[in-house]
Order: sequence, then C-alpha cells, then structure tokens
Amino acid sequence: MQDITETGLLTQQAEAAETAEEITSKETGMDFSGIKEIILNQGVNLLGGIIALVVGLFLVHWLFKLISRSARFKKIEPTVRGFLENLLKIILYITVILTAAGIMGVPLTSFLTLLASASVAITLAMQGALSNFVGGITVMLIKLLKPGDYVKIGETEGTVQKIGIFYTELTTPDNRHISMPNSALTGTAVVNYTREGTRRVDVTFSVSYPSDIDKVRQTLLGAANATGKLLPDPAPMVKLNECASSSLDFTVRVWCRASDFWEVKWELTENGKRALDDAGIEIPYPQLDVHMR
Repeated sequence: MQDITETGLLTQQAEAAETAEEITSKETGMDFSGIKEIILNQGVNLLGGIIALVVGLFLVHWLFKLISRSARFKKIEPTVRGFLENLLKIILYITVILTAAGIMGVPLTSFLTLLASASVAITLAMQGALSNFVGGITVMLIKLLKPGDYVKIGETEGTVQKIGIFYTELTTPDNRHISMPNSALTGTAVVNYTREGTRRVDVTFSVSYPSDIDKVRQTLLGAANATGKLLPDPAPMVKLNECASSSLDFTVRVWCRASDFWEVKWELTENGKRALDDAGIEIPYPQLDVHMR
C-alpha cells in the first residue's frame, strides 16, 4: 500500500514538472524544438550555398582555362580578347554569387532591387566614364583601331599604343604620350594612315614660266625613280598641277609602304631639288609686277 502511494506521488510530481515546463515555455515565448528545426534548416542552406559557391568558382576557372586554349579564341585581337575575358568573368562570378545567396535563403528580390537602385545612381554619377566605356566596347567590336596604327583623330595624330576600356593611348612623332577618351573616337572622324598598308606620297615643285614642261617632267621623273623604297605599282607619276600666279606647279606622286612614308617624302623632296638645280631649271620666288603711272 505504501509503494502504491509513493508511485502515485512520483507520477504527480513528474506531471507537475512537465506542466511547469510548458507554462515556462509559453511565458517566455520560446519553442526549443522550433529553434532547433530552424537552426538545422539554416545550417543545411548555408552549407549548400557554400558548396555551390566553391563548385561555381571552380567551374568558372575551368571554363576559362578551356576557352583560353581554344584556337578560335586565340585568333581574336589581344586587346579585344582581354576585354571579353574580363567582362565574361564578371558576369559569371556575379551569377555564381547570386546563385549561392539564393540557396542560402537570401531574398534575391530585395537584393536585385537594391542593386538596380545602386546602378542607376552610379550611372548618373559616372556618365562620362560610362560614355568612354561604351566607346571602348564599340572600338574593339568593330575593330576601328589596333595597336601600331598611325591615326589622326580630330587635330591629334599619333601611333596607337594601347586600346583600353576607357582611354586609347597614342604616341606622337615627337614622343608625346596622349590618352584619348574613347567617346572621342566614336564622335569624330578617325583617319587611319596604316590600315591599307600602302600610302601615296605627293610632293609639289614650282618652276618658272619659261621652263620647258617636258624637260621638267622628265627631270622630276628621274628624281622620283632614284628615290629608294618605292613600290613599282603604281608607277611614279609627274603632272603639271597648276599654273600659279608666278610659277608652274608640278606634282610628283609615288607609292610606298605606310611605314616608309616620311623617309620617302623627305628623300624625294631632296632628290627633286637637286635634279632641278642640275638641269638648270629655275625655282622662282613669288613675283609682283608694279606699273607706275
């Protein structure tokens, strides 16, 4: 009888303890089983996001190693190739990060909204830089220029050294370094002197009116043929270009490689002057006749 009484007493105490625990849990608002479930779920999501991030970064690295070994990719102009590679890397890295964040349970809608708002603010604050960026993409895609080209952009002339995302770098013949905004390249005429590989050299010589035209032509043609680094086709040509106020102006036209332009021009000018002097052909000074009444 005493054992039965003790057993009942223990049962009542256990029930009272469970009731007190439930009352305490309700009063404090804590559901330990729910917290445990949340922790487990978040832990799984966090682990999955980390795995997705690591695997994604590995795949991006492997993909770029595969692309860089591609023969077709190697044929692309180096500046364009580097730009496309960096742009593609940024896009893929952002995609991997967003995917990992989504697996971790980060609300992407809010994140994308914030990103869009930030993009608008950055765009307004960096209009000039973005204009240069778009200009750089345009220059690279349409292959407007390439390193080594001698070009004239507006009033600026020089050899292209590097085509960057925002600026194109030129070196002038007197060794000045110029950084040209890419937006200027798409907003003005660009004269490329080297793309075709050859250039025509025009040099004008003035002789006096009494000079024999055929003799002048033969003399200048001989001077042109004596000039080095000329192309045989088209052949050198000498024409009477203008009957000026005090002289007959003959133009000598020859063709050469673009890289030899200045050397050919200087040599042809010197050869023409010497040939005219040797032939006794006068190179006149400007003349003015004054009649006194």
